[in-house]
Amino acid sequence: MQDAFRALADPHRRTILRVLRRGERPAGELAAATGLSPAAVNHHLMVLKLADLVRVERRGQFQVYSLNTTVFQDLVAEVLSLLTDPEHPSGESP
Repeated sequence: MQDAFRALADPHRRTILRVLRRGERPAGELAAATGLSPAAVNHHLMVLKLADLVRVERRGQFQVYSLNTTVFQDLVAEVLSLLTDPEHPSGESP
């Protein structure tokens, strides 16, 4: 979970995730949509992949990226547990 929060800390990665909210994209389209260089996009995608925030699928010559919504649901649950029960960070009852 910490990797996901660290990945979300970077504004460029959040921009990439916003683009992916509209649907899956190859890295080249992400670079064009974000204004980042292909090398920068590849770096950020690797961080997002390692944090399990994006999925990648090979289609011919292209790697197509999409959001891993399951991890986002887990992140939201974690944040909600922090807000609703600050004494129990995991959200467990006493």
